[in-house]
Amino acid sequence: MAAKKASFAQRLIAWQRTHGRHDLPWQGADAYRVWLSEIMLQQTQVVTVIPYYQRFVTSFPTIAALAAATEEQVLAHWSGLGYYARGRNLHRAAQLIVEKHHGEFPQVFDDIIALPGIGRSTAAAICALAFHQHHAILDGNVKRVLARYCGIAGWTGDKKIAAQLWQQAEALLPERDVAIYIQAQMDMGATLCTRSKPKCCECPVQGSCVAFQTQCVSALPTLRLRKAIPEKHTTLLLLMHGNNILLEKRAPQGIWGGLWCLPQLDDGNGLVSDYLQHNALEVSERIELAEFTHTFTHYKLHITPVLLRVANQPLQINQADRVWLDAAEALQGAIPTPVRELLKRLPSHH
Repeated sequence: MAAKKASFAQRLIAWQRTHGRHDLPWQGADAYRVWLSEIMLQQTQVVTVIPYYQRFVTSFPTIAALAAATEEQVLAHWSGLGYYARGRNLHRAAQLIVEKHHGEFPQVFDDIIALPGIGRSTAAAICALAFHQHHAILDGNVKRVLARYCGIAGWTGDKKIAAQLWQQAEALLPERDVAIYIQAQMDMGATLCTRSKPKCCECPVQGSCVAFQTQCVSALPTLRLRKAIPEKHTTLLLLMHGNNILLEKRAPQGIWGGLWCLPQLDDGNGLVSDYLQHNALEVSERIELAEFTHTFTHYKLHITPVLLRVANQPLQINQADRVWLDAAEALQGAIPTPVRELLKRLPSHH
């Protein structure tokens, strides 16, 4: 095993130095930026993350600046990245770092994993990449690399399979150059050992890769048996008065927690008239817009948008959780992706 371990790590490290990614904006940065990038990269591809990351560190250059921001400001910078609990946890963690660690990102694994939104692999990645500590990681890319290299079948989300993968991750960890090795594993998974069409012919460890040797690369890692994804229907109301549109702030929990959203009716169109009556809104024009579907991890949401031109802009509506905003201004706010798409399509109306 020792020889296999040494050759795996050495080959990955040598490969990373020549063929790995060296121009990512968070590489070689301080712990705050490494942490931010790790959170943004959960469930999200590098090319999507880079512009968000750059805007985020421009607005919140330090942990103290992030902690001092409002949740609203943080979510506006997260808007469109999805999985918004990540943004809320990041903000809360920054406040805890200021309270408990004088605004300095902690260097001890147990202190890091205690922060909201940070699990074992993310904490290990920060320790290895920011502080050059001896920690193995097991993110989605690394699971795939190790499942193939070690020939571990079974769904990687299964506890027993995950335990086997962690065991291998720890066993293969080299004594030196841990940060380069960790980056190498991530880069391998992202560029060579990809989910489909992996580039095995360019792989530095194919000679000892069980999946390659036994010709079962495409079968590993084992896919989860997918249940049919549930489907839900909803109506979104685009209530417009001139160029102003009505937005409502969602409760902190849930899929769009803390974001500004269009009024949403979940049981079909019968309720539109109730909503208008309840809020004393008079409609001068009603336009049914094209239905579209937004897919979340756990379900599909079929959205029927209804544009309602309102004759009056009443309502003691400018309350904390409801606001009339110019549609162009609303696009700058903390809004979910489907709402952003709808607002972009609005004809301007004077």
